[in-house]
Amino acid sequence: MSTVQVDILNPKAGKLLQDLADMKLISIKEMSDDGFLAIVKKIRKKAHKTVPSLEDITKEVESVRAKQYAKQKR
Repeated sequence: MSTVQVDILNPKAGKLLQDLADMKLISIKEMSDDGFLAIVKKIRKKAHKTVPSLEDITKEVESVRAKQYAKQKR
């Protein structure tokens, strides 16, 4: 068995596919929304509300670098 995705451009083609399904030659499954894309959109929406400023980013980078430098000095 092989699986393909078909984009129906003409309603007549949809009718033909349904006829094939009625004859049990093919099975038709509706595609659900991609869960991954929904999660990405949700994360992007949340991130848009709390975008860190350049100052916040700089402070965090300097803090991490200071910790790494302190570990190297030991």
